Amino acid sequence: MIKLKIFGSVALVAALSTAAIAQQETVTFKKSEQQKKVDILIGGKPFSTLMYPDTLEKPVLYPLTTAGGTVVTRGFPLNPKADDPTDHPHHIGLWFNFENLNGLDFWNNSFAIPASRKAQYGWIRTDKITEVKDGKTGILAYHANWTNQAKEVILEENTRFEFSGNGSQRIIDRVTTLKAVQDALFTDAKDGMLGLRLAHELQIPTTKDEKFKDSKGIETIVKGGTDKVPTGNYLSSEGKTGDAVWSTRGVWCMIHGKMGTDSVSVAMIDHPKNPNYPTFWHARGYGLFAANPLGEKQFTNGASAKNLSLKKGESVTFRYRVVINNGSAALSPAQLNTLAGSFAKK
Repeated sequence: MIKLKIFGSVALVAALSTAAIAQQETVTFKKSEQQKKVDILIGGKPFSTLMYPDTLEKPVLYPLTTAGGTVVTRGFPLNPKADDPTDHPHHIGLWFNFENLNGLDFWNNSFAIPASRKAQYGWIRTDKITEVKDGKTGILAYHANWTNQAKEVILEENTRFEFSGNGSQRIIDRVTTLKAVQDALFTDAKDGMLGLRLAHELQIPTTKDEKFKDSKGIETIVKGGTDKVPTGNYLSSEGKTGDAVWSTRGVWCMIHGKMGTDSVSVAMIDHPKNPNYPTFWHARGYGLFAANPLGEKQFTNGASAKNLSLKKGESVTFRYRVVINNGSAALSPAQLNTLAGSFAKK
């Protein structure tokens, strides 16, 4: 098992963490059943929105915003910027799903899938908000069903978010429990499970075009070339950087870059109770940032695999922490180790 690497002064980080807790801002929610959304505000400022209309194939948190007001998620396709890449229209904000559940692709489904192919894709339909609670730690929970296109339920999902933040940081703790309504098989696949599509500025600079095919053979091209906007770089808990992070394991992974005058960092943290901990990182330079514990066959070139099966009535739980920071410098490995350590105790 991979262990956390220790960087810097633990005592200093602990002191900084204590100070940050004392400055936590109040989280509030604005719910609209008609629009099927819940706005999340921290310190009275917009942070994100849980969106779950039937026009989307999954519930998403979109956009994600720093404490300073900078949006760290790509605008396209819901609110595109002039320079936004337009590849992978299923990449919206922060989401949770998987490429191969009982042969259905839940990950790649979007408005771009032709009607003739739609039956090959799954849908996550949110039917109710189950908890909303303001406070220094804001709580938002929902129930959803993972279905085929005929609305036959494969899994029930119960997700609980805990949101918190201070003057320079936002934290999302997500706990998702999936219960099998029928026998369910997650077949090892590349695309899963907690995904985030980064803003253009947080991509890794590249001069190469990349081609990708989804599970049903639909091809997408991501353009490289003379793009001068990206400033991002990945760093994992194991010291991997840049594109070398992809397909490696780690307790945490962070993307960091410049957005305006701010140093912005976005980190994902795995939990020791998750299946196949520590996770593999499906972290691409073009802006896809994902944690996928069930892609082992893909990430090890077939050396091993991780399929997950649930009999009817069985359940599995996935826990993740997302940390968004802005200021004069990116989060340090020592700070991330502290955040990972506190999350592991939850």
